[in-house]
Amino acid sequence: MRANINYNHLKESYLFSEIARRVSNFSKIHPETEIIRMGIGDVTLPLCSSVVEAMKQAAEDMGKADSFHGYGPEQGYDFLRERIQAYYAENDVALELSEIFVSDGAKSDLGNILDLFDKENTVLIPDPVYPVYVDTNLMDGRKIIFADANENNGFLPLPDDSVLADIIYICSPNNPTGAVYNREQLKLWVEYALRNHAVILFDAAYESFIVDKDLPRSIFEIDGAKKCAIEFCSLSKTAGFTGTRCGYTVVPQTLEFDGIQLNHMWLRRQTTKFNGVSYIVQKGAEAVFTKDGREQIKENIAYYRKNAKIITSALDKLGIWYTGGKNSPYIWLRCPNGMDSWTFFDMLLSEIGVVGTPGAGFGKNGEKFFRLTAFSTNENTAKAMEKLRLLLEKDDGYHQFF
Repeated sequence: MRANINYNHLKESYLFSEIARRVSNFSKIHPETEIIRMGIGDVTLPLCSSVVEAMKQAAEDMGKADSFHGYGPEQGYDFLRERIQAYYAENDVALELSEIFVSDGAKSDLGNILDLFDKENTVLIPDPVYPVYVDTNLMDGRKIIFADANENNGFLPLPDDSVLADIIYICSPNNPTGAVYNREQLKLWVEYALRNHAVILFDAAYESFIVDKDLPRSIFEIDGAKKCAIEFCSLSKTAGFTGTRCGYTVVPQTLEFDGIQLNHMWLRRQTTKFNGVSYIVQKGAEAVFTKDGREQIKENIAYYRKNAKIITSALDKLGIWYTGGKNSPYIWLRCPNGMDSWTFFDMLLSEIGVVGTPGAGFGKNGEKFFRLTAFSTNENTAKAMEKLRLLLEKDDGYHQFF
């Protein structure tokens, strides 16, 4: 027996595990310090009442012989897929039910989708990037090349025909940078993929945070995308399903490589390796798309947008460069005075008890940058920003760090 030696190419510790370790060690030494967590993108607001009531009713269904549900369809119940189909139609994206696959979250599908692709394919990933994109391909032993996302291009790299790739990762709104591609920019990526017979893996987990109507929420709003893209979406941030787990992936019927339809491959993969999302969770997810559910979720997202505004307003006053915040729950800021990101992390933790995410954990281009999330409470967000202001504006601190 031989182990998969590709795991040796992974970093010793997953980014968020290292953050948790440092925070835990600090808290043991300083148990009196209040910790305000603005690092990991977990939500703080509970599930909305429409979702909870739907899940309660679904639990009741499971306790009665005439409404009990056993194994469900691996690709999801039609009652939920039809809701998702109608949601896409609001943005003039027409989908067939067979193109929609319900899952336990975008993270799982982003990794599992690689079962469809040969390990000899070359992967193009932006840097900085959500670590799962990199790690799942390293586990399979694929060649990875990086597209430089930096301050000069607004952390939105565009295609370069001198660089050839078979699999392209795009996340918009982006995690970690909060940057969002416009239609013309996405059109360039679609045209690149079509020219080079490549597939785009489009992570749209944060589409519900887009407020600018000119910005696309789905790559399928771009002509030609159905011939070169797969889209992943999640209810984790949209509706607080981080602990409930539900998302969906769209694989168009027109997506074909080597004479094989990827939709059929994904269906075969899912029916073989996945037993589907529970009936109770899918009934809760269905409620997300109802009139009452959408109104309640709109209120929750507005709450997080208020947090983002608190953060960006504070950074504006301090004169700190950042991107994100308006159409994204993430704010990506330049570390003061060229500090490296882990030093800035340790400073914020030790001096004011605020936890963010070091940009270096997302790639080399994140080395001098830092991510804050809008998923805390309004009270803690305001408190954290006031602490940051006092830290950087005090006579010795401000001049030291700027």
